[in-house]
Amino acid sequence: MMVNDGIRAREVRLIGANGDQLGVKTKSEALQLAEDADLDLVLVAPKAKPPVAKILDYGKYRFEQQKKDRESRKKQKVVNVKEVRLSPTIDVNDFNTKLKNAKKFLAKGEKVRVSIRFKGRAITHKDIGREVLERMAKETEDVATVEQRPKMDGRSMFLMLAPKEENK
Repeated sequence: MMVNDGIRAREVRLIGANGDQLGVKTKSEALQLAEDADLDLVLVAPKAKPPVAKILDYGKYRFEQQKKDRESRKKQKVVNVKEVRLSPTIDVNDFNTKLKNAKKFLAKGEKVRVSIRFKGRAITHKDIGREVLERMAKETEDVATVEQRPKMDGRSMFLMLAPKEENK
């Protein structure tokens, strides 16, 4: 923020302390008006032609901005991504256990990354891994939407699942 003598513009469009437009003034006139009111001259729109400056209490203004920033941070939702690892040759009971874990994570509102790591010569049978991932997507379709289809990344194939809106 440019304040008082830090303002470089020769002319500024001035807004008074109570919000009324005072018109285009030179920097020195604007500084004098701010000094007379025992307040600061703050540049609020530096890119405008001419730049817009406002007469206000800078300390109070900064405090209000920080307060707004804190409030907006409180309202943000952090999305966690949990990972469930499978293998291309996974058995039925192991698959069901992993499925139960994935559903539990989705119920909490977290995204789930389902990955398959191909070891050795298993990489030649990518279609088997894709079928396992498609089965996982089909089994979780009641609680999740597929955010990213199965995709290869090096020796791994993964799928992203996001919780459906009504579960959040």
